Amino acid sequence: MSEWWTYRLEDFLLFSPRVYWRMFELANAAFWPLHLLTLAAGLAIVLLVLRQPHRHGLWIALVLAALFAFVGWSFLWSRYAAINWAIAYVAPAFGLQGLLLTFGAARGGLAFDRRDLAGRLGLLIAVVGLVVYPLLPPLFGRPWASAEVFGIAPDPTAIAALGVLLAASGGLVPLLLAIPLLWLLLSGLTLHAMGDPQAWLPLLAAATIFAALTLRRIAR
Repeated sequence: MSEWWTYRLEDFLLFSPRVYWRMFELANAAFWPLHLLTLAAGLAIVLLVLRQPHRHGLWIALVLAALFAFVGWSFLWSRYAAINWAIAYVAPAFGLQGLLLTFGAARGGLAFDRRDLAGRLGLLIAVVGLVVYPLLPPLFGRPWASAEVFGIAPDPTAIAALGVLLAASGGLVPLLLAIPLLWLLLSGLTLHAMGDPQAWLPLLAAATIFAALTLRRIAR
C-alpha cells in the first residue's frame, strides 16, 4: 500500500472533466431562463452599491442570501454531491452563508458604503464574476451550454459576492468572507486536479481578495 504522501491531487478525483462540465450543462438546461433574472439581480446590486449603498443594504444582503441558499441546494446538493460525496458536507456551508447574510441584514449590521481602493477593486471583481465568467466556455474549448452564471453556478456567485462584500462595512463582514473564499480555493484545486486551464481563475480571485484585504489593513 502506498504511503499517503505519494498520492497526487488528481488521485482523489471521483469524476472526469467531461462529467464535471456536463453537470453545468444540465443545470443550465434545467433553470433557463432564470439566468437572466440572477444576472439582472447581480448587476442591480453593483449599481445600488455604487449609487445608493445606505438605502438598499438590507435588500442587497437578502438577495445575496437567497442566491447562496439556492446555489447550495440546486447545484451543490442536488447535482455536484451526486458525483463527489465530499460536496454533501460543503453544500450546507452555502446555506449557512445565506443565514449569516440574512442575520446581518436583519440586525442592520451591514452597510455597503466603503469607497476606499479595496472597495472599488471589490466592485470590479464583482463585475468579473457577473460578466466575464459566462463568456469563458469558448476560450477553453467548451460549448456555451456549460457556461457558469452568477446565481446558478457556485464560482461566479462566490466571486461576485466577495467583490460586493469588499465594499461592505460591519462586524460580520470578516465572517461573511470566509465561506466564499474557502469555496474558491476548493474549486481552484479541483480544476487543477482535472488539468483544466481555468483553475487559475478562482485561485486568482481568492488571491486578489486577500491582497485587497491586506491593502486595506495596511492603509489603516
